[in-house]
Amino acid sequence: MGRAYDGHRRGSRKKKLLGLMGAVCILLGGLLIAGVLYRNSVSVQPVGTYSRSSGSGVPAETSSRPENAVASTFSEVSSSQLAKEAADIFSQYRGKAAEILTDMTLQEKVGQIFVFLCPTEGGQEMIKTYSPGGICLNAGNFQNKTKSQVAQMMAEYQSASKIPLLTCCDEEGGTVTRISRFPVLRPLPFQSPRQVYASGGMEAIRSDTAEKAQLLKSLGINTNLAPVADLSGNQKDFIYDRSFGDDPASVSEFVRVSVDTYSENGMACVLKHFPGYGNNGDTHMGLTWDKRPYSEFQTRDFLPFQAGFEAGAPIVLVNHNIVECMDPERPATLSAEVHRVLREELGFGGLIMTDDLEMEAIPQYTAGENPAPQAFLAGNDLLLCSEPGDSFRALLKAVEAGEIAEEQLDVSVLRILEWKCSMGLL
Repeated sequence: MGRAYDGHRRGSRKKKLLGLMGAVCILLGGLLIAGVLYRNSVSVQPVGTYSRSSGSGVPAETSSRPENAVASTFSEVSSSQLAKEAADIFSQYRGKAAEILTDMTLQEKVGQIFVFLCPTEGGQEMIKTYSPGGICLNAGNFQNKTKSQVAQMMAEYQSASKIPLLTCCDEEGGTVTRISRFPVLRPLPFQSPRQVYASGGMEAIRSDTAEKAQLLKSLGINTNLAPVADLSGNQKDFIYDRSFGDDPASVSEFVRVSVDTYSENGMACVLKHFPGYGNNGDTHMGLTWDKRPYSEFQTRDFLPFQAGFEAGAPIVLVNHNIVECMDPERPATLSAEVHRVLREELGFGGLIMTDDLEMEAIPQYTAGENPAPQAFLAGNDLLLCSEPGDSFRALLKAVEAGEIAEEQLDVSVLRILEWKCSMGLL
């Protein structure tokens, strides 16, 4: 998300614990039997092939139009693939998460996949109806409210949810501020990272990030959709005002310091916008095609993300650019290949989130078909959506029809629950 989007008990504990590992084994065994898990199935592979060495992005074979139908076939999964998918950075919390998972209905599991844009009115009802994994707040949710009123609002949202919510907003600083634009919540808006660094170097970045984390946390928000890990040195680039700079080493250090500081302050952060916006246009407005060779991503754009992963970033957000060197057919958000690169080549073991699926690039691509099933099949754990009803029903229908295996759903839900355990939400 960005500038255009103002407007994401039991009985005997001992008995449960004894059955815990058995439950996990049953779950993972079921995944193997079903042979459905890994997102690199033939049903969601890019239509064409490409050469990373050449970076040509020229498909060997292409279709005449995007594949908008949800795939219904799945490739078999080897035990090593399954182990790789199941091993994530929150795995120490698997036991508790698996226990919770076994008690969830299908509707509750589907709900966990979504981070819905929270309406300014009726937020509690939306939460009770769809049981989302999280909510995303924009400026309208904070307007004309004091700190205590915001905190009360967030407490009410949490109380409406059976499973604690991921609560997030875009508080990047500079051109994207959802909270600090209101003087009653902060005397002055947060400056952009470029401005902060220019005034005090990396220590100023650390202090600024800590203040953001503390402010959001005090209001009941547990996740910031920041830092921006994109590289940009051209003022004409859409992402320029939101980026830290163009030098991979300095942006990597900025990302590393940001992730460390958020973690130290008990706040989750989200690296965005993978695999890197570059000089492409604004996907809020429509489709864009990234024509850069793969080598440029390897030597430049991937580096800040890798720095963030090494620092323990829990979540990464994927952009909507069609990155031709990886998948010439689909927006990155809907591309299994882009997600394979993220998981396999970069080794990311956290949660993968889409950018807002209502941004104009996606409806333009899908020609009106709801993208939620495609986005999940591509490899996203969390789907950021402005409109809850249609997206929820589309994903639920795909699971009920067998187009998405419930076991595949379980893997993402398990990872989400693990993250919530790691944050102390569960």
